[in-house]
Amino acid sequence: MALPTLGYVQRLYDFLRRHPVWVDGFWGLVLFGISGISLLAMVEGSGRAEPNVAVIPVALGLSLVVALRRRATEQMLVLAAVIGVAQLIFDVETLPANFAMLVIIYTAAADGEKWASRFALIGGLCAAPLSMMRWPTENISAFGHILFTMFQIVPFALAWVLGDSIRTRRAYLAQLEERADRLEKEREAQSKVAVAAERARIARELHDVVAHNVSVMVVQADGAAYVMDTAPEQARKALETISGTGRQALAEMRRLLGVLRTGEPEESGEYVPQPDVEQLDELIEQVRTAGLPVDFKVEGTPRPLPSGVELTAYRIVQEALTNTRKHGGENAGASVRLVYFDDGLGLLVEDDGKGAPHELYEDGGADGSGHGLIGMRERVGMVGGTLDAGPRPGGGFRISALLPLKPAH
Repeated sequence: MALPTLGYVQRLYDFLRRHPVWVDGFWGLVLFGISGISLLAMVEGSGRAEPNVAVIPVALGLSLVVALRRRATEQMLVLAAVIGVAQLIFDVETLPANFAMLVIIYTAAADGEKWASRFALIGGLCAAPLSMMRWPTENISAFGHILFTMFQIVPFALAWVLGDSIRTRRAYLAQLEERADRLEKEREAQSKVAVAAERARIARELHDVVAHNVSVMVVQADGAAYVMDTAPEQARKALETISGTGRQALAEMRRLLGVLRTGEPEESGEYVPQPDVEQLDELIEQVRTAGLPVDFKVEGTPRPLPSGVELTAYRIVQEALTNTRKHGGENAGASVRLVYFDDGLGLLVEDDGKGAPHELYEDGGADGSGHGLIGMRERVGMVGGTLDAGPRPGGGFRISALLPLKPAH
């Protein structure tokens, strides 16, 4: 039985919160009824046949102040002030309905405009002295009058202080909510930026994978077709290279496309780790197998590097050699130098291709709109390094990069 009762109480509470005017109207009626009972008791006790007729409109007006205090706060405050002046003029002494003065002072301080709050404070502080002047208490000294007046001022001051405290607390909570909403929007914006940056990185990875592996497969397929009749063994090795390269490309593309679809690497299936400088030997050997002579040297003392630096170095070499195979022409050769400095990693990739500065026109265009060199610059910029790319004296192309071992500030 307790649970249904609690449910009814909760529904009643929710209803009253949605309809505050009904609650205030109820208390206005209660205040008017108490004032009427008090008036009858005063009449019977004093033996007066005709009570002051101004009492009824005063009690009714103060009850109306309570009933409409939250719907029309400023108007009810002015009405309460007018009723207070009318009480002084028509000699209507304090009634239970005068409790509405405290209520409207609190409401004006909590919900009203600033002028209304100040007006309520001034009116509350003046109410008690004016009441004592209009209806002085007999047989009390002047000092007693002062003490009694100050005692009457206290409830009005407390009502205003309580209302102003509620206003301050509401403003503070509203500021906290606004700040929380702003931070949430900023977090969402930052998340979107991070997602966009990650997808751009994945797109560059996908471009490198496709450009390199497909280029190797095309070269091997052409070679296999050329020696199919004269050197079947070489053709078989070329086909094996095509098969292995294709599987590797598919595995990497599956991983990258999986991230684009779900935002996270797939937990099942083949996973290809990010390449690093230690895998440059495999990359260069693969390029040599495809028919491009490459001279590879490492200078300095090899040591562990930040993963971003290693990945950037690998992708630059991969992109540069891919472009050499695609645009260098026949009998082109390339050289790769990897130099370990104390504070950075140096990278130099050169070729002796006879064509125009082809790496600038990766996709065969003449406007320099290819994405290879752009992707290199983006990668180098992400790790705070520098990139220099341009024609090489005597023909060919040169790419020089310096990758710092500390993140850029």
